[in-house]
Amino acid sequence: MPQLISLAVVGALYTNKDGSNRQFEIRMLNPGDAISLILEPANRSDSSAVAVFSFRGFQIGYLSAERCGWIGAKIQQGQDVRAIFQAPTNDGAIIRVHLDGGTPTLPPPPPESVLSVDALYAQQADLASGFWPDYLPPDD
Repeated sequence: MPQLISLAVVGALYTNKDGSNRQFEIRMLNPGDAISLILEPANRSDSSAVAVFSFRGFQIGYLSAERCGWIGAKIQQGQDVRAIFQAPTNDGAIIRVHLDGGTPTLPPPPPESVLSVDALYAQQADLASGFWPDYLPPDD
C-alpha cells in the first residue's frame, strides 16, 4: 500500500462561512506549503467529511467523497497523516499526503514530452468564463 499519495480537493467553488474565498486562498499557496486535514463528523452532507485547510487557517475545500472515509478513518485511528499543497486545478486543488507520519514530498514534474497537445489545449481554457481557445492541430 502506498504511503505517499496525491488527492483531489473539491468544493473550492464555494465561499467559506466567514466570507473568505477558497479559490483565492488556493492561488496564494505554493507547492510544498503545509495543509491541515480536519474531520467534520457533524457535517450534514457527509459525516465522514474531511475539510482541507491552508497553513494560514483558511478552508480550501474537502477531500473527495471517494477518499474522505478512508483518510478520515486513518486520522480517527490516530495515524499521523500529514499533507502539503501540490498544485491548483481549475475547480480545486491537489494535495500530497503521507499516510504514515513522514514528511510528504512533491512528485517529480512530468517530462514536457508527456503533455499532449490536447492537454495543453485544455490548460488554456477558462471554464469560469466559458473561454475555449481555437483548436490548432499540431503540425505533423
